[in-house]
Amino acid sequence: MPRTKGDHEARRRDVSEAVWRVLAAHGFGGLTLRAVAAELGATTGLLTHYFPAKRDLVAHALDLLEERSASRPRRAAGSGLSAVRAALLDVLPLNAEATDANRIWVSSWDVALADSALSGDHARRYAQSRDRLSDLIAAAQRLGELPAGDPARIAAGAQAFVLGLVVQTLFDPTAFPAQRQAELLDDYLASLTSPPAPHGEGTDPS
Repeated sequence: MPRTKGDHEARRRDVSEAVWRVLAAHGFGGLTLRAVAAELGATTGLLTHYFPAKRDLVAHALDLLEERSASRPRRAAGSGLSAVRAALLDVLPLNAEATDANRIWVSSWDVALADSALSGDHARRYAQSRDRLSDLIAAAQRLGELPAGDPARIAAGAQAFVLGLVVQTLFDPTAFPAQRQAELLDDYLASLTSPPAPHGEGTDPS
């Protein structure tokens, strides 16, 4: 009996689930056709119908990671600074699920940097994240909760802060439990609520 379109789509979903389980267990460093085939209980020959080369598998995994990230539940927030805070908290590895997702994201950086096209895709993803954050920051400025300034520049700094905190937490989770991550984020946001001092003010002239 010939396979139907429904059979093909179901098999593709099974393959995607197997790819995700390999990523969750081993990151991109352990993502191979053989590992996915073993997880799926299939042959590598079957997988070549979906991924003719390792790069195709990696590209699919990156798309899958983006889809999973976009579909995960987000914190409820109103507008203004509370919305900025919620968006940044959503990035941090505050629980086991978020930690697993961040481990996968960080493991993806190496493979993306090794391929110009994949690197460009990652750059686009992070740029879109900054754009969304910039819109939230601009709304907080309109409400008077943040001082005037270039929202895109502030968003770039905020993204850099949370990604740096993500890396520190993944390497030393004992030093950066969820409560401390939130406190550090709040300290960072508090530093944004006042305009910077004029050049030279508050510094030791000596």
